Amino acid sequence: MVASRWSCLVLFGIMLPSPPSPSPSRWFRSLRRLKSNGQASRTPASVCAEMLKKSREAFESKKTAEESFRLGQLDGIVRMVVENEDDFVEALNEDLHKPRFESLLSELILVKNEAFFAINNLKKWMQPEHVERNLATSLDQCFLVNEPMGVVLIVGDWSAPVQQCLIPLVGAIAAGNAVLLKPSENSSHTAELLQKLFPLYLDKEYYQVVYDVMLADLLELRFDHIFYTGTFTKAQQVMQAAAHHLTPVTLVVGGKNPCYVDQVCDLPVAAHRIAWARFHNAGQNNVAPDYILCHAEIRDKLVQALTSCVLEFYGAEPAQSPSFGRMVNMEHFLRVRELMLSSGKVVIGGEVDESNKFIAPTVLLDVQESDAIMKHEILGPILPILTVYNADEAVDFVRRKDKPLCLYVYSSSPKVISKFLTCTSSGSFCANDSAIQSSLVTLPVAGVGASGMGLYHGRYSFDTFSHRKSCVLRTTRVECVTYLRFPPYEDQRLSLMMWATSLSRKGAGWCNLL
Repeated sequence: MVASRWSCLVLFGIMLPSPPSPSPSRWFRSLRRLKSNGQASRTPASVCAEMLKKSREAFESKKTAEESFRLGQLDGIVRMVVENEDDFVEALNEDLHKPRFESLLSELILVKNEAFFAINNLKKWMQPEHVERNLATSLDQCFLVNEPMGVVLIVGDWSAPVQQCLIPLVGAIAAGNAVLLKPSENSSHTAELLQKLFPLYLDKEYYQVVYDVMLADLLELRFDHIFYTGTFTKAQQVMQAAAHHLTPVTLVVGGKNPCYVDQVCDLPVAAHRIAWARFHNAGQNNVAPDYILCHAEIRDKLVQALTSCVLEFYGAEPAQSPSFGRMVNMEHFLRVRELMLSSGKVVIGGEVDESNKFIAPTVLLDVQESDAIMKHEILGPILPILTVYNADEAVDFVRRKDKPLCLYVYSSSPKVISKFLTCTSSGSFCANDSAIQSSLVTLPVAGVGASGMGLYHGRYSFDTFSHRKSCVLRTTRVECVTYLRFPPYEDQRLSLMMWATSLSRKGAGWCNLL
């Protein structure tokens, strides 16, 4: 009921006021004291190797192959999120100054929906999939079975530290794997909360959290699959390390997500949806629009509409708004500020407060393709606008760049939308909204080219963490066809075997003599 209610609110664009954030819990106060006393320390690489060894030994017991075990662990994820909602909200507030509304809508509800979807469909996903046969195998059983990969490593990012850790985990558990989870150190409060809660809700022999260790140390170990969300540079390192063991990888990298605003569109609606997606979580969102390609005729009107949206969303002083977040750390703050100062002209926002890691919702005009902000993923509340004169020019611009994780088009013209859909390549595509596609468990999150590789969400996560094994169970009762393949070879036998094993253009070619 809760999930469906929130889904309706998202689909119809209804925004409710955020309840006040809870006061710090006893656990968080003790965590702060621990950090201030300098008692937090890194986990040695040898300890990680021992954890991996124990996980592999546990996996070999075949307990994860049982449907009941997987369902129990998925139910544990739901209970963990539901029973500790306030702690998750507080952790996200500590790490990102994330409002409760955003924490529930873009993190916790997505995880619960993912887990419920897997629970509801697991029996069907686990069943063997029978395939078509030819004449030579017509009396045999031919099917695919989904085997777990083994022990997998999931590396989460800090921009959405709950869902980017737990949504892949749901797929890995549903597929029957053991997991080592590494949350980002940049979101340390969320990471330490996950480390605290895992053994309380999940089988600690199979599912372990290790975040206070260097990623490079983990990558030296041999996993059966690596799932990584993060930057392009680190994704390259993950892929290079995985190649040493021929370990399959799934990479969710992000990149520069284009957003074209046509001269024929509902401009107020477009401005609201773009502003929400770009400034949500202070812009720290890898599916947000990264820049706008705006038709010259409506550029000034779009800026006016965005100005109204920022005022409506966050008031005259966004720094005082309880609905606006902060940069995750000082390093990230300085990087985003430098991108803003070195590119284009500020027409909305531009205010910064280093002491609070605050950067106001900002829109830039007169941005050039060669500017620094057009060469790097922003992950901050900065929205560059570039001017184009038609849809063809915008399509050409997008095609010159690396393939993005997401591509957005705002237009009332089906022809324009179709042009972008068919003439560009991206991980996902959305017309007349932004980021909404990533909330559906029935659609995969997928990178392509420089924005990553592999699929996840819903059934796609189950498939990602499974090996699809081909199986043939043959009968020994009939040898009228099988014997034809044995030496000594004869032309007549060859013709019969070609007939028995060939397919025709319209399907099985049992009657198609070659």
